[in-house]
Amino acid sequence: MAAQHASNVEQLLLSTAFDGEFFKDEPMSRHTTYRIGGPAKYFVRVDSLGALSSLITACNASEMSHVVVGRGSNLLVSDEGVDGVVIMLGRDFKNMQADEEAASITAGAGVLLSSVVQEALRCSFGGLEFCVGTPGSLGGALFMNAGSRTDWIGSRVKSVTVHSPEAGICKLSGNDVEWGYRSTSFKQDETILECELSLERTDPFFIRAKLDAGIAKRKKSQPLSLPSCGSVFKNPGGVSAAKMIDECGLKGLVRGGAQISEVHANFIVNLGDARASDVIELMHIAQAKVKEVYGQELTPEVRFLGFEAN
Repeated sequence: MAAQHASNVEQLLLSTAFDGEFFKDEPMSRHTTYRIGGPAKYFVRVDSLGALSSLITACNASEMSHVVVGRGSNLLVSDEGVDGVVIMLGRDFKNMQADEEAASITAGAGVLLSSVVQEALRCSFGGLEFCVGTPGSLGGALFMNAGSRTDWIGSRVKSVTVHSPEAGICKLSGNDVEWGYRSTSFKQDETILECELSLERTDPFFIRAKLDAGIAKRKKSQPLSLPSCGSVFKNPGGVSAAKMIDECGLKGLVRGGAQISEVHANFIVNLGDARASDVIELMHIAQAKVKEVYGQELTPEVRFLGFEAN
């Protein structure tokens, strides 16, 4: 039964009519900023909405797990890999258009967030400076509501278009989405396709100054020279997770090929040959120590793929 299910999906992928490309047993370490992760049974780039819809339909019909990912900037993949289909959005999801009169940008979910920030600067649109230096795709940033407790991308969303197997394509107002701290109300089976960001005309020199300041701050405070997923834990109740981990004396702690960064304690970096199990071990140590010393529960910000981390 399982073999037949797999061949049904593969039959779609092998079809000359399929608008995309797939790789079998593709190492996910090639597709995450962590450079960690075992093979995905199928890693598929879909280049059109039709290809995306057909693939999800085939996966559901064959009861094969599937997940849509961005550029892997907030993702920790199991060392054993993913027994299913990992989908990345390609060509038709990378369009971007600015509306000078409305001071807005409409972009596909596959567009890099950094490209959206640069387009806003080109058009002298302010409001996205807090996103500077944030890796990954626009879709990923929307799904996790990238930003901080004071500035977040959801506050700039005028509308967002999503696809779900049941409802098809739906266009939602930004107000229809619940935007929380590192969380949203998007359902797990919904795929973000594109969104319209509402910005405002701003002095380009002011925008450039804020972007430069943001980049300088990141270079000074984050371990950008080593692979990581960014912040590992959410800040509980506005309290700095990094500060608590640091004060517990855990900076520099190494397990296998992973280390709690000596630069920023809420980053766990890959020293070169880290495994997901190494990262998980350090996360558990940090959670236990912070709970013991501060009575605070650290909740992971990083998404897990191919396993559940207790």
